[in-house]
Amino acid sequence: MDTYDPALQRRLESLEEAAKARQWKQTAEQPKSADIIQLPLWPEPARGVPNSTLRGALFAAIQGKNRQALKRAVLSAQNGIEIRFTGWQLDQSDLDVWEQVLHLARQHPLGTRCDFTAHAFLKSLGRSAGKPMHEWLKDVFARLAGAVVEITHNRKTYFGPLIEGGVRDEASGLYTLKLNPELVKLYGAGMWTAIDWKERQKLRRKPLALWLHGFYASHAESYPMKLETLRLLSGSRTRDLWKFKQNLVKAFQELKAVGVIRNFEIRDGLVYVVNVPSASQQKHLRKPKPRKK
Repeated sequence: MDTYDPALQRRLESLEEAAKARQWKQTAEQPKSADIIQLPLWPEPARGVPNSTLRGALFAAIQGKNRQALKRAVLSAQNGIEIRFTGWQLDQSDLDVWEQVLHLARQHPLGTRCDFTAHAFLKSLGRSAGKPMHEWLKDVFARLAGAVVEITHNRKTYFGPLIEGGVRDEASGLYTLKLNPELVKLYGAGMWTAIDWKERQKLRRKPLALWLHGFYASHAESYPMKLETLRLLSGSRTRDLWKFKQNLVKAFQELKAVGVIRNFEIRDGLVYVVNVPSASQQKHLRKPKPRKK
């Protein structure tokens, strides 16, 4: 005949409740499969880039040989954006590589691996796939992974590397890279631009023209800007303003030849540009503006 033991019963009930509590906690701590962080899926001909990286001197209009090592340096940026930078200064060729990494990564959840071969990657940049270019690509990835940026836009700050890191197979040239999931904070509504990749490729090895291309592409409308302001925002090392003006005229002529802008004029120290808005920007411009109270 079984003997009922109240103390044992209470002990069993206590163990059962503890097991249920542990199970509930484990379930609550597990990441939801729906919480997948991914970049916007822009179309193949474009490259999606945060406006905060196009409207300042993060990827400067300089030659690579002139890059400097910086420590939490405040970089020039347009109003509403703040950029601090630690590492070897980045240029427009570094931006080419980062744009292509973002382009490949958009197909995967951020924080997961993104695989590609160096050969295919270099070809996508319009570069040869010889040994010198393989070494150049290694240098760029080292700079992007080693640099730490602090980018504040719309009261949100991303701080960390532009590339989290990865693995390279020296025999096959296969790369596996990862991006920080928090980069998605730079892709809020109205905070990024789909750059025309074919236009950008036509401007290769023209740092100032490349910088201007990204800067004006990130604005649906262009407004008169001071020569000195553009010099600072672009990160140009040209000290004399008259010389920078000469370089600027040449760069705008290159943009006009590619069809990026319709016209430009520099008058009384101000730069006037008539740009060619994208389809999405045209849609934005057609929206009725709120009435002033």
